[in-house]
Amino acid sequence: MKIKSVEVDNRRKRINIMTAKGAYSLPFVKLSKIPTVEDKIIEVYVDKELGKEAVTYLTESGYEDSIHLDVFLDFNKEPDFLKKIFLFKLTDKAREALDASKLSKNEVCRRLKTSPSQLARLLDSTNDKKSVDKMLELLAVLGVSVEPEFDVA
Repeated sequence: MKIKSVEVDNRRKRINIMTAKGAYSLPFVKLSKIPTVEDKIIEVYVDKELGKEAVTYLTESGYEDSIHLDVFLDFNKEPDFLKKIFLFKLTDKAREALDASKLSKNEVCRRLKTSPSQLARLLDSTNDKKSVDKMLELLAVLGVSVEPEFDVA
């Protein structure tokens, strides 16, 4: 996903971005240096050097920082982003469990009723097309119990 445009909303004290999936905002308090009345943001732009996946802002004092798109998605609890993070954590746990397990990869494949190439895709942390169901099935075969944990924000 790429950032199409960015704007500063000084009245609401936030930075707004627009992507193909919609608009997201991030309050100033989430920035590494909070802009003040004496040190306002004077420039903000979609950073082409960062692949249009981040915005860079400059304050009157000369402080410059970049904010990655993931920060906006995480703050706004974007469902697809949260799913990718969850899948990454499940994959990481599955890789650890497989390394610690005495089961061979062939035995894991047999129990999952799948091929070695599918197992490799399940263990690939960059693959976000896999299903949560299949990852939970893999973890069950490896003897890992998964319990949901909820934090009230």
